[in-house]
Amino acid sequence: MPELCYMCDKPGVTVEHVPPKCLFPEQKDAGINLRSNLITVPSCEEHNCKKSDDDEFLMVSIAGIIGNNSIGYEHYNGKIQRALKRTSYRLLEKVFLKKQFTRIGDENKFIDVLWGTPDYKRLIDCFTHIAHGIHRHHFKVNFEGTTKALLGFLHTNVPNPKVFKAFIKEKAALELADKTKHGDNPSVFYYQYTEPDQFGIFLVKLCFYQNVDVYISYMPSTAEKPFHLGFELIRSGMETVVTLGDKEFRFNSKSDSKNP
Repeated sequence: MPELCYMCDKPGVTVEHVPPKCLFPEQKDAGINLRSNLITVPSCEEHNCKKSDDDEFLMVSIAGIIGNNSIGYEHYNGKIQRALKRTSYRLLEKVFLKKQFTRIGDENKFIDVLWGTPDYKRLIDCFTHIAHGIHRHHFKVNFEGTTKALLGFLHTNVPNPKVFKAFIKEKAALELADKTKHGDNPSVFYYQYTEPDQFGIFLVKLCFYQNVDVYISYMPSTAEKPFHLGFELIRSGMETVVTLGDKEFRFNSKSDSKNP
């Protein structure tokens, strides 16, 4: 009898790569084997075969981000360019809800940068599936509860979300400082888990191409509902300063409200 799917109670009749195999460059593009010992989990057909389009969407969304390592760059200029040309660049319409090109440099030496508004909901769905798969692989059991994702690689100028993202990144950095980085191909992907907090909530950091950071919090169904006075004050709209180590994070700042 097959094991259960990593996402549901159906039989795991197929094998799912987490993260998707397409995120790992082929040897002909990277020059080295980056597809050794990839993480796999049992999956039903619904949660594997029917999400191939999502896998390709995720690959195009994150491999070409400015700041990625050379592996991401080679992957973007290899397999991803082939995928874009195969679809006559229609694949970009699925990645960006709004997009535009900006040319950086002069007429002799330049780079065209594509930027815009990504399909945020679809990205969240992709990373949520990966988080469930990594949990199954790491702890050998399916996760039961709720998850929440924070995409550290996306940028916003909205004050509170911007400060909250900085707070989570700093908190994760402190808690993960001595934690093992798991994954046999860390130049493409690795993950780290924090210890559960006093409420039973814990976090995983997913890192792709050494620049794309995603933080997923897990709240098990058995966990206690968390309470943090500072964040209750933030939700009420009060100006609040949260201290973490030697850093301060200011929410609902009156100075921000004065800006146009």
